[in-house]
Amino acid sequence: MKARIRTALQYAERPALRATARAVVGPRVPAHELRRRPLRYWLPTLLLGAAAACLVASIFLPYWKLTLHAPQYPKGLHVHAYLDRMTGDVAEIDALNHYIGMRRLDEAARLERSLSIIAVSVIALLVAAAVFIHTRFAAYLSLPAALFPAAFLVDLQLWLRHFGTHLDPRAPLSQAIKPFVPPVLGQGFVGQFSTVARVEAGFHLALAATAAIAVGLYFHWRAYRPLAER
Repeated sequence: MKARIRTALQYAERPALRATARAVVGPRVPAHELRRRPLRYWLPTLLLGAAAACLVASIFLPYWKLTLHAPQYPKGLHVHAYLDRMTGDVAEIDALNHYIGMRRLDEAARLERSLSIIAVSVIALLVAAAVFIHTRFAAYLSLPAALFPAAFLVDLQLWLRHFGTHLDPRAPLSQAIKPFVPPVLGQGFVGQFSTVARVEAGFHLALAATAAIAVGLYFHWRAYRPLAER
């Protein structure tokens, strides 16, 4: 008796599961419609696919660059920030920061850097998965990727603020430097030093992905909404 009830429940659940899947995935494109207007349906696919590719490519490029100008360094000191590491004159800048009581650069965003490659790979896969979704859920899958560039800058600015406003009072020049907030973009000044911060190629690719997602979702809506309404 229990086995029969279990089997009956399984058969009852199948139509509900299929209906839920259809509600999420959306309508399929009829073959004759795809032949008649192929660009209408391929365009959102190409744009969302390009967005996912841009995100993956951005992993291998620097996202942010900081240049420190100091009297003893006429050519400046440069740091390139990738998603998971920093390169350049990190040791020299850490040595200068030590005198004003600022912490070492590699102490910033350790959790974010350890998870960044996996996180960006996952949101790129979500965008790629949105290609196969023909409902508004495609926008939900693409939302993390669209917000990622802004989230990167906000997180970086918060770390810069934390470092600049929590100086070590035991540092040699702690009395000469007041707490400050280095700008995440543009020029800033700290005593006799000046900094210039700007985004790099990796961030530009992430921003291009955001633009491709916005345009792709528009054409996605134009293509699949009429099918859903039918």
